[in-house]
Amino acid sequence: MNMKKYYSNGEITVVWQPSLCVHSGMCLNGLPSVFNNGNSPWINPQGATTAEIIKQVEACPSGALKWHRNEEFYHG
Repeated sequence: MNMKKYYSNGEITVVWQPSLCVHSGMCLNGLPSVFNNGNSPWINPQGATTAEIIKQVEACPSGALKWHRNEEFYHG
């Protein structure tokens, strides 16, 4: 099963695919105000600027984290 979870700050949506995650910890260490596995949900898209979140998501080595601008997803 290829489950996806979605977390939005209104401007962008972060998509997490748990089955792809290799648990490198790059997201947790790189932006703990957004990615914190001690919280539920573990992704807080209001915890940093959109630019900071995009930069961290793009550093995900497994591709388990992706992002898209909300208007592109819904209208593009």
